[in-house]
Amino acid sequence: MPIRSIPFRENAAKAVRNESLRQAMRYSTDVFMKKRAEGIANLPMEAWREKASAIRTEVLQNLREYLEQFSAAAEKAGAKVHFARDAALARQTMASILTRHAVKKIVKAKSMVTEEIHLNQHLESLGMEVTETDLGEYIVQLAGEKPSHILAPAIHKNRYDIGRLLADKLGVEYSHDPEVLTKVARRALRAKFLAADAGITGANFAVAETGTIVIFTNEGNGRMVTTLPPLHIAVLTIEKIIPTLSQLGAFSRLLARGATGQPLSSYLSVITGTRKPGEATGAQELHIVFLDNGRFDILEGEYWEILKCIRCSACFNTCPVYRVVGGHAYEATYSGPMGMVLTALLEGMDRAHPLLDATTLCGACTDVCPVKIPLTSLFTRLREQRAEMGLTSLTERKAMAAFGMVAGSPALFYMSQRLSRLFWPVLSSLVASSRVDRLPRPTATPFSRKT
Repeated sequence: MPIRSIPFRENAAKAVRNESLRQAMRYSTDVFMKKRAEGIANLPMEAWREKASAIRTEVLQNLREYLEQFSAAAEKAGAKVHFARDAALARQTMASILTRHAVKKIVKAKSMVTEEIHLNQHLESLGMEVTETDLGEYIVQLAGEKPSHILAPAIHKNRYDIGRLLADKLGVEYSHDPEVLTKVARRALRAKFLAADAGITGANFAVAETGTIVIFTNEGNGRMVTTLPPLHIAVLTIEKIIPTLSQLGAFSRLLARGATGQPLSSYLSVITGTRKPGEATGAQELHIVFLDNGRFDILEGEYWEILKCIRCSACFNTCPVYRVVGGHAYEATYSGPMGMVLTALLEGMDRAHPLLDATTLCGACTDVCPVKIPLTSLFTRLREQRAEMGLTSLTERKAMAAFGMVAGSPALFYMSQRLSRLFWPVLSSLVASSRVDRLPRPTATPFSRKT
């Protein structure tokens, strides 16, 4: 059976016609970018970016050694470390742990890795109740949707959408007051926290030196998930390693500022091993599952720098395409600029190649990346690869070949400029007006001939 390609252009066209979505996206991303600009003003951002990029590069060049160091330190602290080569083994490993503990009720903190491996659906098929506790994740779970943003999963919804959703799903009185809506969700989630048999989280970083996992949140739900249930399972991808605890400061400065402009997230949880004697909270048993799922293969190839990503979401918020169409248009776990690259590498070009249209190549994402991933260069190379694989349409290939021939000849280029002015009315009548209207009209005097 042929692989179904992601219909990005069709999804994007539908998103553009959704005025409610466009308003929600515009408002949220404008706020994020404004806060980021305020948060980095008068700071040595370039020096910080250089340092963070160097650390991430050094980790990726020695990743297997750092993973071994982390595993030894974490197990010494009382945790149990597992490695999963793919999504199926990660699901199996986690399900086995939960089944062995007769777990029925699970609370989760926000984790894109669990979305990548489709963990919730698998655990629910085994009869377990899984509740997302990040407010945005809780909202999209109630709506039966997927997250549309790494940081703000429900960024595509406004307060009126959320008010109607909570009234419908929780049987409460409708309100669109954010404070009221937050209190409604808080009451519902508190009962879930107290009844949970296990907590599942991701992790922003894993410190090789100490076997520590590090979790940033703004709502405090991460603390509840990791301290109340007796069992905690953290699942993260292999590239989340940093060498030492002292280097965490370099990333804590960049992660929150890149995401929301904050100097630091509201809650920073640093977890090393299990609950110690005399401590009142903390998991009695901690399992840490590292997922490969193709990342070692990526590390060996020309796109390895995408693994430097720290999931700050700055590239999402600045991307002129993402800001209009939102995350669901990408039909992938990871959307936005970093998601274009990662999806192509993890899911294959046959499925993901249409996503490479989701960029203007403006370079804004590269400029804001806190670890200096050359995203624009990666897009360009992937587009070249798409053409080499014959994944562009015949019409596009013929059109680009014709343009290349004309652009390579000054005489043909000048002639085409003159002909375009003559035939523009004909083109306007033959092609859908909505497409032609987006193009600039040919000027009477080309720029090259103006004095």
